[in-house]
Amino acid sequence: MEKLILKNKLKVARAKKNLTQDNLAEMVGVSRQTICSIETGQFNPTAKLALILCIALDKKFEELFYFE
Repeated sequence: MEKLILKNKLKVARAKKNLTQDNLAEMVGVSRQTICSIETGQFNPTAKLALILCIALDKKFEELFYFE
């Protein structure tokens, strides 16, 4: 079985809402560095944080996160 890599469209969704990384971080209760790390693929959020991000950005899970 090939290795699945979790990717995301967080940066695009955040930009469409005219939010900075700081804005989004404050909304969901994490640091700006955490948002940056998620956007660049250096960090995969917990299921809880992923769902909170979906709520904050008004997106379904599969609209923000996908496997490549």
